[in-house]
Amino acid sequence: MLRPLVTEKGVHRATRNNQYAFQIHRDATKLDVRAAVESLFDVKVTAVRTQTRKGKFRRFRNKMGRTSDWKKAIVQLHEDHRIDFF
Repeated sequence: MLRPLVTEKGVHRATRNNQYAFQIHRDATKLDVRAAVESLFDVKVTAVRTQTRKGKFRRFRNKMGRTSDWKKAIVQLHEDHRIDFF
């Protein structure tokens, strides 16, 4: 796990559905994510969903470049558990 993704949509998802988003390593599996979240935050994970996000094209001066691809995990916790990022 690289970092938590704290966005407006993520905060809404955390309050309503008890789901949290993380940027993870591209080679990480759902089992790796589950084990990491449960050990780091001492919570019970019920479901893990992953997405591979494609990088965007960016222009720097006169050259076109591309940002790197990254992987995102949405982790749903048991209803008794919460993660407080702040």
